[in-house]
Amino acid sequence: METTSFCISFFSIIIIIIFLFYYYCCCYRGENKNKGAPWPPGRWGWPVIGESLEFLSNGWKGEPETFIFSRMSKYSSTVFKTFLLGEATVVMCGSESNKFLFSNENKLVQTWWPSSVDKLFPFSKLETSSNEEAIKMRKMLPNFLKPEALRQYVGIMDHITGKHFVSGWENKQVVHVFPLTKKLTFWVACRIFMSVEDPGIVAGLEEHLDVLATGVMSVPIDAPGTPFRRAIKASKHLRKEVIRIIKLRKIDCSSGRKECEEDILGHMLSAADENGKYMNELDIADKILGLLVGGHDTSSSACAFIVKYLVDLPHVYQGVYQEQMEIAKQKGQGELLNWDDVQKMKYSWCVACEVLRLVPPLQGAFRQALTDFTYNGFAIPKGWKVLYWNAHSTHKNPEIFSQPERFDPSRFEGRGPAPYTFVPFGGGPRMCPGKEYARLEILVFIHNLVKRFRWEKLIADEKIVVNPIPVPANGLPVRLFPHYPKI
Repeated sequence: METTSFCISFFSIIIIIIFLFYYYCCCYRGENKNKGAPWPPGRWGWPVIGESLEFLSNGWKGEPETFIFSRMSKYSSTVFKTFLLGEATVVMCGSESNKFLFSNENKLVQTWWPSSVDKLFPFSKLETSSNEEAIKMRKMLPNFLKPEALRQYVGIMDHITGKHFVSGWENKQVVHVFPLTKKLTFWVACRIFMSVEDPGIVAGLEEHLDVLATGVMSVPIDAPGTPFRRAIKASKHLRKEVIRIIKLRKIDCSSGRKECEEDILGHMLSAADENGKYMNELDIADKILGLLVGGHDTSSSACAFIVKYLVDLPHVYQGVYQEQMEIAKQKGQGELLNWDDVQKMKYSWCVACEVLRLVPPLQGAFRQALTDFTYNGFAIPKGWKVLYWNAHSTHKNPEIFSQPERFDPSRFEGRGPAPYTFVPFGGGPRMCPGKEYARLEILVFIHNLVKRFRWEKLIADEKIVVNPIPVPANGLPVRLFPHYPKI
């Protein structure tokens, strides 16, 4: 027994020493470099965990901006250092930082994901990392998600959204909004990306995707019973299911039963690279899975908070309702929305943008410094992680948006906010390629929502939790009041 206790104590000490050594190396590597420029102000926090708990707990409390603004104030700087998620990190805030970082993508900084992500998304080529895959996706996606390509999908989005409201909202007195918007955005993604519309198949995929999403933000311990182990299993199941769908599509395409290029999967099957080579099934599965993950939670969060603000602000609801009813009255019975209809939803989009300003689905993104560089007189060592385009540092800055807590859609009329200040989708060369897709999805949702219902919240001051996207803590339960007669 004593020997066992000694071994446990000994190995515990060894593990602690390794963690402390790793922490020391992460924080102090390059300390003697760039002697002409100091590191940014800030503190590393506790050994190993750094300031991660405070960073995450601010989100759990629904106050993610507190971590940023408290340090900007404390250090009187828009740049500060910290230690997050096991990495030495510099946080760069404000529109000038956004412009600098967007303009230096793959020059001074590059995409970075924690190593655990590679376990959850094991790309088909062993030498391919999540960072390299992200670069490939950014080159490919604009062809699929540019406005000209998306015009054909407006009617499909409206068709799916209408079916969703019939099955999930109509003839119900009370609904929980966020779970429903998640189901809708995933259903739309499955249809647009893979032409999968069967509710049973979609529900099965979504169940495993939820397990995967939970694992992304869990402690990356691959042991039986842990959320991370469950997420790895969910990822494997999803890949197998997507590959099954790809095989069936290839059969349909070769037999002529289906037009091969009618969706993004079809485009991937028929697209060749500069050498004339086609993607294999595993490569396509990787990319489709990435699209399903990326095109799911962010839009569902935005849609849910639009519901919240429309009920909080009756005059805003009325403006959206009038705009959408003008469009609905011009449609024939059963006629679906089209591209021109969506372009008329100008006020509705201003409202959506104001929701995205106040509750951005993504708080920012991480990058890794490719080389030593300086910014605002501070040295940023190679290998450090950079938390960049932090949305709250501009979205809730009173010098940029007057009375930032006030809901004011007119901020987005005309030319709108100054460049690099409104960044829910990134900006400049780093603008999210899915921005237009998200715009269409959100506006089609608004149209189907307000032409059917008014509603009231059942929890007056429901807490917002950020982990890692903002969600209503209780799912946003509302009581529905249908419009009669229906349009």
